[in-house]
Amino acid sequence: EMYCKEVIIEDNVCIGSNAVICAGVTIGMGSVIGAGSIVTRDVPPMHFAAGVPCKVIRKITDDDLKEFEPLL
Repeated sequence: EMYCKEVIIEDNVCIGSNAVICAGVTIGMGSVIGAGSIVTRDVPPMHFAAGVPCKVIRKITDDDLKEFEPLL
């Protein structure tokens, strides 16, 4: 039998095109994953992460959310 670890993508996550999410990874609520990233580790809630391998770039702030509020 073959078993694979579960990928967990929480609410309000944005994943860019061609991103790869490896087995066993959890992407926290409200996070953003950059296009083309390879996610090998968990991403905490409300963070922007990108790269190969993917790493957390910065926390998403209230100012970031206000900027895009009209789009929601």
